Amino acid sequence: MNKTILDYSLKIRVPITVFVAALTFTLTYFLSRPERDGIGYAPPQPIPFSHKLHAGEMAIDCQYCHTGVTESRHALIPATSVCMNCHTVARKNKEAIVRLTEYHGEGKPLEWKRIHRVPDFAYFNHSVHVNKGIECAGCHGEVKDMDVIRQVSSFTMGSCLNCHREVHQRFPDLKGVNTGPEHCFACHR
Repeated sequence: MNKTILDYSLKIRVPITVFVAALTFTLTYFLSRPERDGIGYAPPQPIPFSHKLHAGEMAIDCQYCHTGVTESRHALIPATSVCMNCHTVARKNKEAIVRLTEYHGEGKPLEWKRIHRVPDFAYFNHSVHVNKGIECAGCHGEVKDMDVIRQVSSFTMGSCLNCHREVHQRFPDLKGVNTGPEHCFACHR
């Protein structure tokens, strides 16, 4: 091989190729991050619902609508009957509430799009966390300030382990809580 071609390849082509490969990897990593860890995910819902109004301004406790979090591993999505506890009277002429009333009258559930999801291969129990005094906002963010609910935390193994290891730094008001388990079988059952 000609020495000038070899010099050209080593001085120009190789560094450009390495730079382009590194740039591509870096851009792909950062641009696809929200899709990988779900941060920012906020799908349109069948009926507009403002957590800012309900949980914020009206100060309705999360557990009023999302029942079961103290007894079950799941925080349930509210049935239309829970909404109708207030909306048989409150704002019943608004378009969204009229649609809600129709769903309720027909006995059809609203098909809310799930926002927060732990991977299927991981076990997570809401009741353990809630009963230890960990506030909903610790994982779900300040939903009381969100008109449109979105995912603000990553539900990856690394973020869960970081929280288990740093529970006292993240939740300094919790008393009598040990760090969370770090062994594989705590989450992978």
